[in-house]
Amino acid sequence: MIADPSSIDRAVTLVRDEIMPALMAIDGCIGVSCLIERDSGRCIATSAWESMETMTASESQVAPLRSRLTASVGAAGPLVQEWEIPLMHRAQPAPTGAYARLSWLQGDTANMDDSIESFRMILPMLDELPGFCSASLLVDRDTGQAVSTVVYESSAAVARTREVGQSLRNRIAQQAGLEIVEVAEFELALAHLRVPELV
Repeated sequence: MIADPSSIDRAVTLVRDEIMPALMAIDGCIGVSCLIERDSGRCIATSAWESMETMTASESQVAPLRSRLTASVGAAGPLVQEWEIPLMHRAQPAPTGAYARLSWLQGDTANMDDSIESFRMILPMLDELPGFCSASLLVDRDTGQAVSTVVYESSAAVARTREVGQSLRNRIAQQAGLEIVEVAEFELALAHLRVPELV
């Protein structure tokens, strides 16, 4: 969602103190995260679920929480997307002040498994980067869309890894026949995901 930049801190507080506890009380919810871009007011709030079935079953409970969040910060109706999480790797917990680089990619639906494998192959390289915390890949097999999230311990660590990040991203795109749609950096305002290690 896009909120008034002046309301970002209020949005994060609401997610942390009210939305997250309500979500975690719903059967099947295994975590919540919140990424923010202070200058633009862009906010990505994510809930993770044990399965497609629990996520689908939760919609009637989640929708009012989503509406409450957007109304509280004066945001337009949010873009709601559902993703599979085929890869999740953590080297260390994300500390306060962590930042993330997100890369949106588009490919052929028939090549989704190749895209996942290409991302899996670079995980050992990410482990070697200073300040690296975690990496995940979300995919939509129906549309061929994917988004990778690589978390670093600070904004400085994100800045130091921009060049190597671009190189690895280009490598994945070339190997898997993917188009790089967008790359953006966000402050990781809330990280409470219990998605298991999936490598």
